[in-house]
Amino acid sequence: MAEIIIVDNEDEAGELYARCVIDLVRNRPDAVLGLATGSSPLAAYRHLARHVRDEHIDVSRVRGFALDEYAGLDPATSQSYRSTITRTVVQPLGLDPHLVHTPDGGTDTLATAGRDYDRAIADAGGVDIQIRGIGTDGHIGFNEPGSSLTSGTRIKTL
Repeated sequence: MAEIIIVDNEDEAGELYARCVIDLVRNRPDAVLGLATGSSPLAAYRHLARHVRDEHIDVSRVRGFALDEYAGLDPATSQSYRSTITRTVVQPLGLDPHLVHTPDGGTDTLATAGRDYDRAIADAGGVDIQIRGIGTDGHIGFNEPGSSLTSGTRIKTL
């Protein structure tokens, strides 16, 4: 069940998220993080990286699943969500990049990419903690206005 906690600013929210993740990883070293891109989670990732560094938290087994990827964009390009997650989460936290996943945005796999990604998340035991962003149009984690909040991984035209 989700809990809503109201804080004064994004810095306070980032610290709260970081503490939750640190507590999780201490109790479950192979925790599964749900990762978002955009500006909303940056304070959270910054606080988490500081805690990992300052408290010498072992994140070598932590796994991650990004919320999204652009269809048809090479994951190696700087605009891809794979590159963004690597830059903003994997590198600052020292995560194993082989344990952090993004949906397959290859145009030749679009028909099965959503189902395959959902299966990979299920095979990992599900996501233990998810961070999401809120867009200027009110979208939450790329669930654009009018999208079902219960749908799985899918193609969404922006």
